Amino acid sequence: MIGWLQDLRHACRQLRKSPGFTIAAFLTLAMAIGANAVVFSVLNGLILRPLNVPQAESLYLIERASDKDTSQSHPDYLDLRDRNHSFDSLAAYSVTQVAMNTGEGPSLIWGMESSSNYFDALRIQPYLGRFFNLSDDHGPNSAPYIVLSYAYWHSHFHDDRSVVGRTVQLNKHPFIILGVAPPEFRGTVVFVSPNFFVPMVNHEQVDGANDLNDRASRWVFMVVGHLKPEVTLAEATADLNSIGSYLEKTYPKDERQAGFSLARPNLLGDQFAPGVQAFIAGLMLLAGLILLAACANLGSLFAARAADRSREVALRLALGAGRSRILRQLFTEAVLISTMGGAAGLWGSVVLLHWLGVWQPFPQYPINMPVNPDATVYGVALLLSLASGFLLGAVPVKQVLRTEAYQIIKSGSTGAIGRRLTARDLLLGAQIAICAVLVTSSIVAVHGLVRSLHSSFGFEPRNAMLVDTDLNMAGYKTDSVPAMQKRMIDAMGSISGVTSVGLVNIPPLQAACCSESNIFTDKTTDLRPSNAAARVIMFSISPEYLQVAGTPLLAGRDLTWHDDKNTPRVAVVNRLFASRMFGSATNALGGYYKVDDGTRIQVVGVVEDGKYSPNITEDPRPAMFLPILQSPSTETWLAVRSTGNPHQLAAAIRSKLRDLDAGLPTFVQTWNQAMDGALFPSRIAAVSLGILGVMGSILSVTGIFGLAAYSVSKRLRELGIRMALGAQRKEVLQAALGRALKLLAFGSAAGLLLGILASRVLAFIVYQATPRDPLVLAGTVLAMSLLGLVATWIPAQRALSIDPAILLREE
Repeated sequence: MIGWLQDLRHACRQLRKSPGFTIAAFLTLAMAIGANAVVFSVLNGLILRPLNVPQAESLYLIERASDKDTSQSHPDYLDLRDRNHSFDSLAAYSVTQVAMNTGEGPSLIWGMESSSNYFDALRIQPYLGRFFNLSDDHGPNSAPYIVLSYAYWHSHFHDDRSVVGRTVQLNKHPFIILGVAPPEFRGTVVFVSPNFFVPMVNHEQVDGANDLNDRASRWVFMVVGHLKPEVTLAEATADLNSIGSYLEKTYPKDERQAGFSLARPNLLGDQFAPGVQAFIAGLMLLAGLILLAACANLGSLFAARAADRSREVALRLALGAGRSRILRQLFTEAVLISTMGGAAGLWGSVVLLHWLGVWQPFPQYPINMPVNPDATVYGVALLLSLASGFLLGAVPVKQVLRTEAYQIIKSGSTGAIGRRLTARDLLLGAQIAICAVLVTSSIVAVHGLVRSLHSSFGFEPRNAMLVDTDLNMAGYKTDSVPAMQKRMIDAMGSISGVTSVGLVNIPPLQAACCSESNIFTDKTTDLRPSNAAARVIMFSISPEYLQVAGTPLLAGRDLTWHDDKNTPRVAVVNRLFASRMFGSATNALGGYYKVDDGTRIQVVGVVEDGKYSPNITEDPRPAMFLPILQSPSTETWLAVRSTGNPHQLAAAIRSKLRDLDAGLPTFVQTWNQAMDGALFPSRIAAVSLGILGVMGSILSVTGIFGLAAYSVSKRLRELGIRMALGAQRKEVLQAALGRALKLLAFGSAAGLLLGILASRVLAFIVYQATPRDPLVLAGTVLAMSLLGLVATWIPAQRALSIDPAILLREE
């Protein structure tokens, strides 16, 4: 023990003697280990760590086997719940938004519609009061109860325990507060932290839709349950598929490919998980490369430091010190500095992760980022610190074991630079290649983001505002909705600077977009889902919406106010719809097709294709735009185009809507702001990879600088002789920096190729990410060239400033 303490004190003295080396090593490891801790914590929170419910290891999600879709109809859920023999119980839920009024006016909040057995199936106990259960369920709208989340109760009711039994208004319907959920329970959707939970049987009051018993309407977001201990995954899947076969035979018009599969609910099943997993795995790989680059960099510095200390080591060996003792002291130095760097990096990562945990990138949505570090993250950080220390300590082992004390004391150094490729060269080459991978990936991400911001989405978001309103929340029913919608359009049109106004049930690229429908050729008589010609995205719009959106009309006419329920059904379709169903836009005009209920719809116009779902990297989809008077919707988004200031226009919009109905909840934002959710993955990828690219560049610069400076310092006498014999400046630079520049060239080429391969993953995250773009290749070459120039500038100046007379006189 005393020996180890002596080694520790000796390591501290040695590090104090070399403050430059100590600071460089400390910051390098802090940066690398901190980056890995952040990325691993995100990986742990979103993928590895299960949902925060009891016995989460047995919790599984049911999804459609054909397309990995997690949504189900409510009748399908009831059949799955009651007919299966593999689960203790199955719970269903869906994310919803309501206007809650606690006596101070309506406010828009997000929560969950859940099955009556939701809390019992998940084995959650209330923090306050009680939860609703199956005994409260007596049919549609029979359970007007609400359970508050702990966070919402704490922030809006200030921990008032008397709220239990109080009545609040949801969409102007009375609901009784039954209880409060425990603090650690944040629902069963990873990214969403609901403010409340209400029974699903009150769907009509909460969502305004009368489709609780509609088997064709898959509005239930997810179905989960605890697998029984004695049941295997294969047995459970077979059990569910037998139910799927029953549903397909019993309800042929509503069910198609009714097979099921099981998935973990962490990342919303297999539909969303692959893209997120690929991106996080890519980030983890790049963060690991950063750590490898840091270790390679520091390995080179440790090797150079060991060479500089060769005389010290030789003297200690000559005085009787054992080689094992010297190696132990070198390992102690390496582990000490890696532990210090790891502790600093972990502290920085904890600060960043805490900020990410409370970050609300979209104020209108209750985002939950479960990335706070736990014992696993701390353990990984400690393991990386110790592993880095042992790796760095192992670098000079061979050098110490082969040290000949007499020869070193006699000659004074072992720092000769040979022509053979050394381990130090391989470390630096690997580091440069890693840096090139990071630079290539970051340029691909940033370039893809820039291109996506200037892309055509099929609509023009600039100079337009979106107003989210839901007339159902304000108590408007079927007959009064169209008149109120027309009054809203007229009120918006009266605002100074407004050029056009339109309505849409849900704008493109929104989180809740989009409604879908099967379509059939006009000649199809058997309207089973398996006979559908295509599945298309469906919008309900008012006249002038396409004009507000800036969506080009390619053929035919726009919709008008005469397209109402008393006239034949019509639609405007996009170019892809027209080509798939009719062969071309020209052939589509006047053509007919059918929807699920057999209604014939005539195509009267064709518009340009666009991006509709929030996943902007997906392939183009066919879409149809229906008149809002023929396909009514209480969920209404006003699209307002103007020439005025957005902030002044937003205030005017709120004022006009308040004059129409003070109880109408609204959320006003620019259309560009409304696209933040769709562009969020691209922006996160660009920022993350940009930071990693900068970190890799810093490490690469320091590594090249270290080798170049070390090479010049060890060859000063040789370079002086060359200059005395008449060598040109170019020849001196080639002799001094040739090895470093060759390593830069070969490492950059290898890293560029690897970066192009790695960047293919980004195509799933970043819209228009093109790793083979000439601009990306040129940017990488330019970036690596600049890094090489910066790294070798000072050593080059030192090599060129050698005075042979002075140097030879000193020798």
